[in-house]
Amino acid sequence: MKKLLALVLTMIMVLSMASFAVAEGTTTVTWWVFPTFGQPDGAAPGTYERTIADAFEAKFPNIKVEIETIDFQNGPDKLISAIEGGTAPDVLFDAPGRIIEYGKNGKLVSLDDLFTDEFKADVASEDLLGACSDGTTYWMYPISSSPFFMSLNKDKFESSGAIEFVNLEGDRTWSTEDFLKALDKLNEAGELGGSVYCGGQGGDQGTRAFVANLYGARIANEAKDSYTIGSDEGVKALGLIKELVDAGKLEAGTDIVAGDEIKLYVQGILPYSICWGTSAAANNPTDFEKISVPFPSDDSVPELEYLVNGFCVFNNNDDARANAAKELIKFICDDEEFGPKNVLATGAFPVRTSFGNLYEGNPEYELLSAFTKYYGPYYNTMDGFANMRFEWWNMLQSILVGTKDIPTAVADYTTNSNAAFAK
Repeated sequence: MKKLLALVLTMIMVLSMASFAVAEGTTTVTWWVFPTFGQPDGAAPGTYERTIADAFEAKFPNIKVEIETIDFQNGPDKLISAIEGGTAPDVLFDAPGRIIEYGKNGKLVSLDDLFTDEFKADVASEDLLGACSDGTTYWMYPISSSPFFMSLNKDKFESSGAIEFVNLEGDRTWSTEDFLKALDKLNEAGELGGSVYCGGQGGDQGTRAFVANLYGARIANEAKDSYTIGSDEGVKALGLIKELVDAGKLEAGTDIVAGDEIKLYVQGILPYSICWGTSAAANNPTDFEKISVPFPSDDSVPELEYLVNGFCVFNNNDDARANAAKELIKFICDDEEFGPKNVLATGAFPVRTSFGNLYEGNPEYELLSAFTKYYGPYYNTMDGFANMRFEWWNMLQSILVGTKDIPTAVADYTTNSNAAFAK
C-alpha cells in the first residue's frame, strides 16, 4: 500500500509539473483589427478573425490569441494612446501609412526575416514590396491589395439622367467635364451631391484622389520629398470644389469622415461615394445596384490610390510574444488552406502570385483588376505622412468653411506638411 501510495503521489506530482510546464509555455498575443475582413452573414466585427485565431490555436496550441476590434474613426487615437502607455497590441492589421510611421519611430519589430527570396519572388512587385518598407527595413507583412475607386448608385444616376455622362465601357474612365455634367443632372433632379468629407482623417485617401485627379495634380513629387498639392493644378481643383459646394452641387462634409460618408451612400442619401473599395463593398451591402468607376480626370486617365493590407508586430520587449506574433501573421497570410480564404475575406487581390486568380468568372473583379493599371505612386510611406493627413483635412475644412482663402490654406498646408523634410 505504501508503494502504491508513493506511486500515486509521484504520478500526481508529474502531472502537476506537466500542467505547470504547459501553462508556463503558453504565450498570449493580442491582435487588434480594423474592419477590413468581411464578416459572415452580417456578423459582428471580429467574428471572422476569431475563426482564424481558432484555426491558428489548433495548429499552435501553446499560443493563444486575444482579438480586439477597433474602428477607423477612433482606432488611430486609441492606438497612439496604447503605444504611449506601453499597452500596444502584439499584432496590428492595417495599411502602410500608419505602420511604416510606427516602424520609423522605433515601435515595431523588424520583419526582414519574413521577406525571404522565395516570398519576394512570389509577390513579384517592387511597388508592393516597397510599400512594406521604409527603404531600409520591412515593417509590414502584406496579404492583399486593391484599388480605391468611386461607387455610384445606379438608380439615382439613371433616374436623374446623370448616367448619360458615365462611361460604362471598358475600364470606365471618364473626364472631369463629364463628371461636372453628371453633377448638374443630379442637382436638377433634386439629388444631393457627393460629400467632400473632412471632419477628420478617416478615409482621407478618397478626398485626396478626388482633388488630385480633377486637373492632374500630384499629392507628392516623384522624388517623394515634398507634398505638392500647392501646384497650379491642385489650387484649381480646390477652387472648383469650393465653387461646387457653394452652388449646392457638392456637400461640404465638414463634420463627417469617410465612414459616415459610406453610411450615407449605403442608405441611399448620397448618390455616390468617393471612398469605395473592396473592403467597403464587403462590409456594406446595399439595396441598390452599384456602378464602380475610377475617379474622373481632366484627360480621362486617372491615377488611383490603392490599399495594401498587412500586419505589423509591435515591440513589447518580449521575444516570445514577438516570435508568436510572427507565427500568427505567417499563418494568416501564407497557410496553404487558410491563406487564400483570408485574402477572399479582405475582398482584395492576393499579393502572392502563387495563389492565382481567386475571382475567376467574377466580372466586377475583372473590372477592378483592370483598374490596377492606373495605380499612382505610393506616397504613404513618405516622411511626415501622418502629419500630412492631419494638415490635409484641416486644409479642406478651412477652405469649405471659409475661415481661410484657398491660397492661404494651401500655403499653410504645404509648409506644415513639408516640415518633415526641412529637418
